[in-house]
This record gives sequence, structure tokens and C-alpha cells, in this order.
Amino acid sequence: MKKVLIFLMTSLFAVSISMGQPAKTNKTNTREAKKETKSAKITLKRLEGTAVSAEARYKFESDFGSIPDVTWKRSAYFDEASFSKGGKEMVAFYDLDGLLVGTTSAAKFTDLPKRAQDEIKTKYKDYSIGPVIFFDDNEANTSDMILYGKQFEDEDNYFIELTGGTNKIVVQVHPQGEVNYFTQIR
Repeated sequence: MKKVLIFLMTSLFAVSISMGQPAKTNKTNTREAKKETKSAKITLKRLEGTAVSAEARYKFESDFGSIPDVTWKRSAYFDEASFSKGGKEMVAFYDLDGLLVGTTSAAKFTDLPKRAQDEIKTKYKDYSIGPVIFFDDNEANTSDMILYGKQFEDEDNYFIELTGGTNKIVVQVHPQGEVNYFTQIR
């Protein structure tokens, strides 16, 4: 009887400790979650014709209000609205269904997280820093985005052009400071 009682107490103690531990999150879990989200993403479809869709124009006004001097153009995958808001030049990207994918705007190198600035200065010390673009994702739309001719997962990111001699590249910086090579500009 004494052994059974000790076994039960030990079991209850072990269960209470394991239930009280917070679940650990790590990069593997985060990557798996991103893969699941990516599998649910909408595949980009090429737009037909050269006229900007009425849906995109309507949604733009709904998203940003009545803004004067908006310049529209149709690219292969997006209807693009260039405009100025609060003194900041922006471009809004609308997909095939006329839904906002996200916006881009000019940023400064100093807008990047300090960790990213330091990594770029160290890793790409032979490169000069060029334009910086901030992509602000519309989280309500799962369509991916295309910048510099390359598709990427739709999340907020900075893109920095770097020039080293005749080599011109773009690095992608996550707002938390993670720096990744993105593409080469030809």
C-alpha cells in the first residue's frame, strides 16, 4: 500500500510539473507554421490587358481615402497606385481580385534595426549602400509579393540595394533584424 501511495504521489507531481511548463517555441516551430501558412497562400496569376481594374481603383479609395494625383499602372501581376500620403511617396499593389497586397515606401538605412545595420556593414563591407525600400504587407491578403522580379512571402520587410564594383545585389531585412541575401540586380 505504501508503494502504491508513493507511486501515485510521484505521478501526480510529475504531471503537475509538466503541465505547468510553458510550451517552448523555437525556429523549427516557426518555420513549420510558415510552411503551413504558405501552403494556404494564393498563387499569383498574371493580369490580362493593360487597363487597371475598377475593383482596384475602388478598393484604393476604400483603403486610403480620397487622395489627389494618384498615378495608376498595370504590371504583370499587380495594379499599382503611386501616391503621396503624409509627405511620403508610396506605391500600393493590388492583386487580380482588386485586393491590397501591400505598399512600398522609401526608407533610410538608419530605419533598419541596429543589429541589421551592423551585420550589413560587416558582411557587405566592400559594398556601398543604395536605396532602402520598406514593404508593408496587408496581413488580410495571403497573396505573395514580387519585388526586383522575385516572389517572396508576404510579410513586412526592408530591401536594401548594395553595390560592390559592377555587382549590384539586394538584401532583405526582417523588422526584427534578420538579414538575408535576396537577389542580384542585372
